[in-house]
Amino acid sequence: MAAGTGNGPATGTAAGPGTRGETSADVRRNELAAFLRSRRERITPEQAGLARGQRRRTPGLRREEVAHLAAVGVTWYTWLEQARNIKVSAQVLDSLARALMLDHSERFHLFALAEVADPHPNSECTGVSDSLRAMLRQLEPFPACVQNSRYDILAYNRTYGRLLCDLDALPQEDRNCMLLAFTNATWSACVVNRDEVVRSMAAKFRASMAEHLAEPAWKTLLKRLQDESPEFRELWARHEVVRATKRTWIFRQAQVGLLRTRYTALWTGPNSGPRLLTYTPEDDETRERLERLQELVTADPSGTPPRPA
Repeated sequence: MAAGTGNGPATGTAAGPGTRGETSADVRRNELAAFLRSRRERITPEQAGLARGQRRRTPGLRREEVAHLAAVGVTWYTWLEQARNIKVSAQVLDSLARALMLDHSERFHLFALAEVADPHPNSECTGVSDSLRAMLRQLEPFPACVQNSRYDILAYNRTYGRLLCDLDALPQEDRNCMLLAFTNATWSACVVNRDEVVRSMAAKFRASMAEHLAEPAWKTLLKRLQDESPEFRELWARHEVVRATKRTWIFRQAQVGLLRTRYTALWTGPNSGPRLLTYTPEDDETRERLERLQELVTADPSGTPPRPA
């Protein structure tokens, strides 16, 4: 999507707050600019699927990174943050809302400040609320996490954090189920019938990506998978697609042994975006072993792997 075409700035910039002759439109543009800056500064590059790089002084994303993620012109986005008098389309605002990971209230506020009708008022919330984090804790000892449509692990409870590998020890950008499946040896060793599982995951990822082909974060993840995993490249070349997900998962957890679980996915919003994933025991032995895993994690919360039971 090309943005900024025909949307150049009008003469002059918006007057600063409190300036003589300031209009309601000036106030609205200044509020919009300040809101965009505040949302940009709270997002880390890792959360957006970008490399941090060196010499980063910006507390969050840079303007050019937001422009890249939203597929808009850098100069145009800079003008927007400078409260220039430019026109903003609903399509561009939708892209910015997704790039900045706005929740429902923030998205509503963005469109209200721009005085543009939201074409998708029920778009997914990308954040993880305090209440959802509390739910994750209450589900222990059952492993559970919140995952977005790109398979990034946004939040998880303690038992999920040690189910397949030590998630706490991984950098934020590596906490992605596709990356773990194809590039993390510890994760792979814990999955029974791994070949079947990863083939299904690659096919499901291709089916999901059909709706996100032009999105930079998805393309960045795909490139990384292709660069780092010959196995993924070979599976990706098959063009297999599948949307159904197997419901029974069997893990060989290093500290407690074999775990037979039932997988459940619950959408956290009205659309197919972030979802709550839970793994419940299929038998009493698995329940006892999950309780044992929780005891081990609770006794050693530092991240050091506990001694085998």
